[in-house]
Amino acid sequence: MRSRSFLEYRNFLYLKLSLLLMIAAIAAYILHSPAIGGYGGTWLGYVLGTLSAAIVCLLLWLGIRKRSYFGAGTMQGWLSAHVYLGLSLIVLATLHSSFQFGWNVHTLAYVLMMAVILSGFYGLYAYFRFPHLLTENLSEDSFESLLQEISKLDKLARVSALHLPDEIIALTNNAIYNTRIGGTVREQMRSQHPDCPTTLAVKKLHGLSKTLPMAQIKTHRELYTLMLRRETLVARARRDVMLRARLSGWLFVHVPLSVALLAALIAHVTAIFFYW
Repeated sequence: MRSRSFLEYRNFLYLKLSLLLMIAAIAAYILHSPAIGGYGGTWLGYVLGTLSAAIVCLLLWLGIRKRSYFGAGTMQGWLSAHVYLGLSLIVLATLHSSFQFGWNVHTLAYVLMMAVILSGFYGLYAYFRFPHLLTENLSEDSFESLLQEISKLDKLARVSALHLPDEIIALTNNAIYNTRIGGTVREQMRSQHPDCPTTLAVKKLHGLSKTLPMAQIKTHRELYTLMLRRETLVARARRDVMLRARLSGWLFVHVPLSVALLAALIAHVTAIFFYW
């Protein structure tokens, strides 16, 4: 039987609940006709605002629930609620604001909420997309086994290069000692590395084959084959790093934005009850 994802938890329970909330909020907003026009300070605005704030706090609690062995409900249920209730906030919070925005803490809270939701959508995409690509890229290997095989190729390449001209030895050593896997955040996020020393060595080795005497052709071919194999393994290792970075890196945006949202929400509520 096909395993169900958290989006399908209990036959889409939280999707149905979120749709019900959004439909009820839209219907109430259409039927609500205050004399001074709609805004967040009407009874409906307070209801939608309180409901939105409660949902935000519930969604923020997921971070604590994930690190606890005890708690109500399953992680699958919490994740499903996190996605669908977070989606409902787009409608609930927008109707709470009654489409009135300005340069104030209230709009800041709304903008931060939308940023958190958008980063969450990317996280959902990453969750379903990248694990499959990781498995496809590594196949039966692991990241550690790729590094071990690259190390073995380096030893063989150094031995082969010793019987060739100094220029080829320099290319080989440059590829071995200066090729980076990982590195900075920008390097981890990239899949293409056109300035890679290994790629450069492969290109130059191919052209140098025409300048070598016949006695060195066989050794050159062996070295070229090793470097081609090295280039392939390095590309796979870098792709693994890139996919893992993209799979988990969004949290370094989502979590700080969530903390900022909580702070803005507290300021928003405080301003309403003490200054309005």
